[in-house]
Parts: sequence; C-alpha cells; structure tokens
Amino acid sequence: MSEALTIALSKGRIFKETLPFLCAVGVEPLDDPGTSRKLILATSRPDVRLLVIRATDVPTYVEYGAADLGVAGKDVLMEHGGQGLYEPVDLRIARCRLMVAGRPGTDLEGSRRLRVATKFVRSARRHFAAQGRQVEIIKLYGSMELAPLVGLADCIVDLVDTGGTLKANGLVPLQHIADISSRLIVNKAAMKMKHDRVSRLLEEIQQAVNEVNDR
Repeated sequence: MSEALTIALSKGRIFKETLPFLCAVGVEPLDDPGTSRKLILATSRPDVRLLVIRATDVPTYVEYGAADLGVAGKDVLMEHGGQGLYEPVDLRIARCRLMVAGRPGTDLEGSRRLRVATKFVRSARRHFAAQGRQVEIIKLYGSMELAPLVGLADCIVDLVDTGGTLKANGLVPLQHIADISSRLIVNKAAMKMKHDRVSRLLEEIQQAVNEVNDR
C-alpha cells in the first residue's frame, strides 16, 4: 500500500469545525483528539492520518513536507508567507476579521509614528506600509486590548469576531485588514508527486464544503 496522506490540524475550534468535512469523506480519527495524548492519529481511512500540532506550526509542517495537507487560518498563513504551499480550498469556518482597533477617535492618519501592539507582526507592517506609514511594532502574545488602555501602544492589530471584547474594554474597530477563515493547504511537492490521491481528496472535501454552505 502507498504511504498514507498526512493532514496537519490544530486542536480546538479549527479541529472541531474541520471534523465534519473529514467525516463526510470517510476520514474519522480512531482516537478522540480531545482526550488522546497521541500526536499522530490513525483514521478510518488507512490511506489518511492526522497530525495534531500547534496552529502556528501547521504551515511549516506542510511547507517542509512533514504533512501533505493541513488546515490553517488565513491569519496564520498571512504571517507565514505561504512559501511552498497551495491554498486550494476555503473551508469557510472559524470566520473572523483582522482589524486595527483602538480607543474611539484614535488618529491613524497623523504624521506621528504609531506604536502598534500585535502578534501579527508581518500583517500589521504590510498594512501600514501600504498606507506609506512607518510604525513601531510591539509584539504581544495575548491580552492585546490592554495595550492602548495603559499607554503601551496607540492601537492594536488583532482578530475580531463579535467585537464584544473590544467593546468591553472601551475599544472600537478602526480599519479592516482582512477577512479570515480557515483554508485547506497543500504541499507543492505532494501535489505533484501524489497528484491523483491529493486531487481526489481535495475534490471530496470541496464537495463537502459546498454541500454544507448550500443548505
């Protein structure tokens, strides 16, 4: 039998929302990913296995061929840069927006150099560079909303879902950067070397996505 196709996934919301698409094409993990300590999960299809890794590592595993396919948020892919990857299927799950946010009335247009707190360093820099703005990036890993409140930064770049956390902390969305959803990504070499098997799996998953969204 040929070597199993490997799909890299991260635990949590993306795994939970991807699972129905995988089940629709006959790929069900044999161990419960919520309780199992295994990082490599066999599935009901002998020709497919799952890797369970950190969300930010998914594009790296796929780029270097440790996984043939993976599921990653567009925010993660924008930070990674997308080298060595195809992005053929938008799963249309885990949707949110990447936004600039800050206190109401924050001046983003002035000549003063802005201080921007974010973990999305590349995306933030690209966004402001496209406006001809030089900014000072302060990298944070959490509690982003705190930065403007204590004077650490003028604004933040972060994911916004309902906007409830911003509102609770007296912040508002100021600029839209990108609409975010999770994408099925493929290693370019795997697409070439395992073309028939990968293409067939992509078509099956795309059909499952279409059926869910057509309901």
